[in-house]
Amino acid sequence: ISFDMPHIHEKIDFTVDVFIVFENKVLLIFHKKHNMWLQIGGHIELNEDPDEALFREVKEECGLDIEIIGERQPKFEMKGTKFLYAPAFMNIHDINQTHKHIALIYFAKAKAKSDKFVLSEREHNDIRWFSREDLDKPEFNLNEAVKFYAKELLNKA
Repeated sequence: ISFDMPHIHEKIDFTVDVFIVFENKVLLIFHKKHNMWLQIGGHIELNEDPDEALFREVKEECGLDIEIIGERQPKFEMKGTKFLYAPAFMNIHDINQTHKHIALIYFAKAKAKSDKFVLSEREHNDIRWFSREDLDKPEFNLNEAVKFYAKELLNKA
């Protein structure tokens, strides 16, 4: 769920969402504009592919070095072709009555010794690692989609 940028296309925009794990905890940010805990993410800009967007968003929003869980497919070179990371999930969801987002949802792990995130104060009020137990705590009031993807990541990692 990403709604932080002006729309690129009138009806449908493509976005990347990145759920990051480190030592059985998932990183979430408290989004200023939406007043809720969300994963790292944002629009895929017109001049970038999904891989470029996901690494840019992670750097901008938390500064972590990550590894995508899953691989680029297939494992051979083809001139003029770049194989991209396959998202763990994809969905299309309403942003408002006239606009939708197609979300490419990735799972990643923070590289060792790099769990020290940086808060992007422009967009977020808070950032923290959530344990599986934290995901269900009422005080965080996480939406069901965020909980689902975070738990799926913890099951995989």
